[in-house]
Amino acid sequence: MITAFWVALRFLTCLPVPRGLPHGGPTAGHSVVMYPLAGLVIGALCGIGAALFDGVGEGLRAAIVVTLWVALTGGLHLDGLADWADAWAGGRGDRAKSLALLEDPHAGTMAIVALVLLLLMKFAALTEALGSQAYAPLILAPVLGRTAVTLVLLTTPYVRMAGLGSELATNLPRRAAIGSTGVAFVVCAFGLGVFATAGALATVYLLRRFMIAHLGGCTGDTLGATVEVVEAVILVTAASGL
Repeated sequence: MITAFWVALRFLTCLPVPRGLPHGGPTAGHSVVMYPLAGLVIGALCGIGAALFDGVGEGLRAAIVVTLWVALTGGLHLDGLADWADAWAGGRGDRAKSLALLEDPHAGTMAIVALVLLLLMKFAALTEALGSQAYAPLILAPVLGRTAVTLVLLTTPYVRMAGLGSELATNLPRRAAIGSTGVAFVVCAFGLGVFATAGALATVYLLRRFMIAHLGGCTGDTLGATVEVVEAVILVTAASGL
């Protein structure tokens, strides 16, 4: 499984990984099992970054952490959020048109609005959380965000026949994926509390329903958007003291 972990880290982050890792095929599917662990790496690095800048103002520290967070992931999931926002606004309920818009590399108004609002929400929530020295939400939000991807792939049809996402869905080892998802949610329930973890589950449920109603299933972009929205929900819930 170590190879699957490195493949997950290569896909989900910009961190250096060993050379010669396989592309696609069964290893790609097995890498999904390691998504929660890859999320923990991202969260731990963000937590270290927050600790290193403990002496600066909370607003500046939150901005630094958000920047580090985006840099670690290369904006991969933000791109998915932007594309889905444009597809939702431009598709107007037309599944075929929405799927076509997901392929359009240009960013429309809704894409920009979605990105600004989400990053603003993360920044404000981190300002509150770090002000009270609450590091668990920062460390565990990336875990639940990427666990949500595994959960959606386990329960939702993948609507594109080509691409990496299709390989992930086709080669996903269901028993191992269910196990890693369950462990991640239990661990996060202890670290974040039952309410925040349940909020993440409810968010995945609602997003999944929207995917099916809007597109007939999930795509790589909707999976990326799910990561971002779940992370934001965790941070906002923690900052609200819920």
